Amino acid sequence: MIVEFLSVAIGLVILIFAGDALVKGAVNLALRLGLPALVVSLTVVAFGTSAPELLVSVKAILDGVPGLALGNVVGSNTANVLMVLGIPAIIACLHTSACDTRRDYLYMAGATVLFVAFCFTGTLVWWHGIVLLLALAGILVATFLSSRGEVVEVEGAEDGLPGWKLGAFLILGLIGLPLGANLLVNGATNIARAYGVSETVIGLTLVAIGTSLPELATTVMAAIRRHADVALGNVIGSNLFNLLGIMGVAVLVGPIPVDRTFLTLDLWIMVGATLMLVPFVFLRRDITRLWGVVLFGLYAAYLAVVLT
Repeated sequence: MIVEFLSVAIGLVILIFAGDALVKGAVNLALRLGLPALVVSLTVVAFGTSAPELLVSVKAILDGVPGLALGNVVGSNTANVLMVLGIPAIIACLHTSACDTRRDYLYMAGATVLFVAFCFTGTLVWWHGIVLLLALAGILVATFLSSRGEVVEVEGAEDGLPGWKLGAFLILGLIGLPLGANLLVNGATNIARAYGVSETVIGLTLVAIGTSLPELATTVMAAIRRHADVALGNVIGSNLFNLLGIMGVAVLVGPIPVDRTFLTLDLWIMVGATLMLVPFVFLRRDITRLWGVVLFGLYAAYLAVVLT
């Protein structure tokens, strides 16, 4: 089993670095082609940073383990709120009272309701994917129209990046992402079979935590630098893209049956985690160290329930 855990760990590392390389390459190429910075930020950066989760989900469906794909998205959204905000808040209080993320939160909440409703149909199929992607496109257009004229700093942009370096980033990203996804999915599937648990449980725990590590690293640095808006916005944006973008593309690749336990536990934990952001978004409360302990404690309890 050591080999399988190594496969998962190496796959995660490759996914993180390959995803970062792809974002840098794609962003600088798009800017060089003359695309507006706001458009690049809303599309290229947003999709690029979600590429690891997308590749993992698509690979899982192609390998006949769709439960892993669904578990990855639902587990990641739960981890993003309870773990990715909880741990940084314990390190340094997140001063979210100064942030205005109400619009983006409402988009995420709406996406959550839509996704949960589709799950209760029993199986996610192609037309669900089309609706999810159309919803994402509508949100991107609305955000673009409301944000025109704002000065946007594009993640991954580098002035004067040499052409060879740009090409190297793109090649590393395009090669590394499928390689990392293959290692991660194969390792996770074998671990699930060896321990007699479902691929869904592995997706909710091991894979979800692994694919949330980049968001955790970004949020920890944002907390240390007192950039609470980056921390909260990062989580909300990631959850929105997980539900609409990743699941939207994934179900176009193949149908995803929804396990009964999702309908009775996991989806509601995800909804509950989403609702826990209400005081910080609408009542302008800071995520204090005490709140950080509460959030992370709830996540630890959830993992204990899932694994038992």
